[in-house]
Amino acid sequence: MSIRLFFAHVAMFLVALIYAANFSLAKMAMPDYVGAFGFILLRVSAAAALVFISSAFIREKVEKKDIGTLVLTSIFGVALNMLTFFKGLELTTPINGALIMLMTPILVLVFSFVVLKEKLNFLKIIGIGLGLGGALMLTLSNSNAASDYAPNPLLGNILVGINAASYGVYLIMVKPLAKKYHPITIMKWNFGLGLLFVFPFGIQETLQVNWQTMPYEIMLVIAFVLFFVTFVNYLLNAIALTMVSPAVIGAYIYLQPVLTALIAVIGGHDNLTLTITISSLLIFVGVYLVSYKK
Repeated sequence: MSIRLFFAHVAMFLVALIYAANFSLAKMAMPDYVGAFGFILLRVSAAAALVFISSAFIREKVEKKDIGTLVLTSIFGVALNMLTFFKGLELTTPINGALIMLMTPILVLVFSFVVLKEKLNFLKIIGIGLGLGGALMLTLSNSNAASDYAPNPLLGNILVGINAASYGVYLIMVKPLAKKYHPITIMKWNFGLGLLFVFPFGIQETLQVNWQTMPYEIMLVIAFVLFFVTFVNYLLNAIALTMVSPAVIGAYIYLQPVLTALIAVIGGHDNLTLTITISSLLIFVGVYLVSYKK
């Protein structure tokens, strides 16, 4: 494995780790301290500010023919993606959300086959099957988890499903741009335009946030989501897209249930079981087969 490919996998692993932590941490703040749409407006506003500061060091002009694609990636990768995910997570459980998110790699593979004309070979099919099987084994083993914070699981699952499809479309559409422009340039357009799209949905809930009475740990959770889940993850994804295919990046979503379980074990909320061990092996083998090239 080349150094370039190694760093791509490190970046994708960090993305999966941060997203795994987000499933549990974001639920701590929603909806008691901030509504889902208000949370998203905070996320996109913070990310847009960080990206525009970073872009001061990277002066790159975007061609007019690519502006339309950037508008679509801002819709599918920022506005629709974030709004449906956080609203869905507010209504359903983290485990249900992780399970529905497993649709993403399947959709990415289909979109890659149809749009990018990528070859759908036997190894990729087996890899997707093994990864999905491992993730399902882990998730379904926790199917009876408490759902006290899931007021409407059905609607929540539907919204997370829309999020998964939206993210799959985003990965396919942003791939040609990632080969052409710097990641910061793409993020500047995505979050700048995305801010315009999410503002009408989130402004009311944002204004209702009571920062004076908010516990300190909830503020830390919000800060983690604003910086790492939004800015850092999008940057790492954009960098990884310059090195590997969207299908490989999509496959890393299989790691999220495993990492979520490990975070719970380290926090003393769960135990390392045989199910977690076996599913982890299946997931890593699946990711390897999806990314394997002769």
